[in-house]
Amino acid sequence: MKTVFSACLHALGDLKQPRVIAVMVLPVLASLAIWVVVAVWFWQSWVTALGDVIGSTQFARWLRDWGAQWLVNSMGVVALISLMIPALLITNVVITEIFAMPVMVNLVAARDYPALEKRNGGTAAGSIFNASVGITIFLVLFVMSLPLWLLGPVGLIAGMLNSAFLAQRLFRYDALSEHASADEYRALVRHARSRLFLLGLVLAPLNYVPLVNLFAPVLGGLAFTHFCLRELDEWRNVANRKREP
Repeated sequence: MKTVFSACLHALGDLKQPRVIAVMVLPVLASLAIWVVVAVWFWQSWVTALGDVIGSTQFARWLRDWGAQWLVNSMGVVALISLMIPALLITNVVITEIFAMPVMVNLVAARDYPALEKRNGGTAAGSIFNASVGITIFLVLFVMSLPLWLLGPVGLIAGMLNSAFLAQRLFRYDALSEHASADEYRALVRHARSRLFLLGLVLAPLNYVPLVNLFAPVLGGLAFTHFCLRELDEWRNVANRKREP
């Protein structure tokens, strides 16, 4: 628990760094630009398609019987906005992982762990595969958990657990890919799996705060970088002591 909160505090302290400010803003602008363009091109067709699907449900027929056709007509827009918000946030996380994480890892490693040897156990292909698997699982769980939002807090808890899973799955790989060997990476994930998930869970509520959620991926990336590099450094120190006569 102490290492989890220590990583968060160090990450907060790093937010004032000029390089961090730059990589915090750029993913937000890029993801917003992408989804504005997508919305301009596909808005009407997607609203119509979603409206047709929702309009054919028993719930929509019940609303019509009660004279709420106006509500049925607006459901396509509401559904599309509800889908585009998580899509925007996921895009922001992916852009942060691809372009911002290398900057953050180099910053933290150079300042706090200059003697930590780079063993380059990760690859670009490995990062893409890891992200693809993580996002696919996240989306499946997201769709499966949608009915839980009808239960109020249960849906929020499910959403935070899902967000925690995605954060630790994506950021742990990129935080360690340069410095850990492949064997070290697997061993560290097994050793710290519960604390990695706990770190993701501590950060998860930020995803539900408007505007803050746009910048949460950078804070998360920094926190996982601090946590993972510290774990790796301590892992090697223990291994070296065991080898000493």
